[in-house]
Amino acid sequence: MPLTRGCSNHSCTFCNYYGQKLSLRDLEDALKEIDALYMFKKYGIVFSEIDSIVYYLASEWDGKRIFLQDGDALVYPYDRLVKVLEYLNEKFPELERIGAYATPQDILRRSVEELRRLKELKLSILYVGLESGSDEILREVKKGVTSSQMIEAAKRVKEAGITLSVTLILGLGGVEKSEEHAYKTAEVLSQMDPEYAGALTLLFVPGTPLYRDWKEGRFKPIDPFRSLEELKIIVENSNFTNCFFSSMHASNYVAIRGFLPKDKEKMLKQLDNILRQKDTSFLRPEFLRAL
Repeated sequence: MPLTRGCSNHSCTFCNYYGQKLSLRDLEDALKEIDALYMFKKYGIVFSEIDSIVYYLASEWDGKRIFLQDGDALVYPYDRLVKVLEYLNEKFPELERIGAYATPQDILRRSVEELRRLKELKLSILYVGLESGSDEILREVKKGVTSSQMIEAAKRVKEAGITLSVTLILGLGGVEKSEEHAYKTAEVLSQMDPEYAGALTLLFVPGTPLYRDWKEGRFKPIDPFRSLEELKIIVENSNFTNCFFSSMHASNYVAIRGFLPKDKEKMLKQLDNILRQKDTSFLRPEFLRAL
């Protein structure tokens, strides 16, 4: 369910939201869509003024989970966000989980008590992009936040009892900063200690500054096997309480998954085997990699 369009931090040099300024959906419009969703699920009634995509998605929805869109729905004004969540719970009391993307800046704008209120209203998982643990790389890609702010935001989410899912981007430091990127990311991830962590591999999005830097030779990307070496460093050097770590995203060359620390040895063995053989048949072909 969309509450925003775009992202409040639209300056990240690698992101497809680059340059797309944030817009907020009117509260009444959002509540109207919830009403339409309720009438469709309960009575099969369709309203012509509601976008057909709502009904297409609703026809496959089990009523248990819902995701608030777009790039960072947590930026939606707090009082309005509370009203949306309250209304969702009123219309769909069987809801088990509501999720949303959130920038660290969004999280740090909210007190722990405010976040706990959102958790009471079933906003129980937030997806946060760490991208890199290196402050230098974060500055270069214009993430707009430091690693220490990432860690503070994670602590605030966990203190509120909300599940935290964190993403990182293999290759974001290029050839020059590959090692720094991997080790620093493992260090910051460990301090964030999320319940879920997902690795993506850098893809160049046309129209972004990083795409231009790549095309003009200013950014030198790592090769596929170096991306797996970064992944190995991160798995090997991260210390979590209990984190489901994966590289299942379509951008990755190899998919691994497991719980850390329990499955660390198994995951490292899988990566070691591929890195030892350097056989490209183990890798996802470039034409199948996608965001």
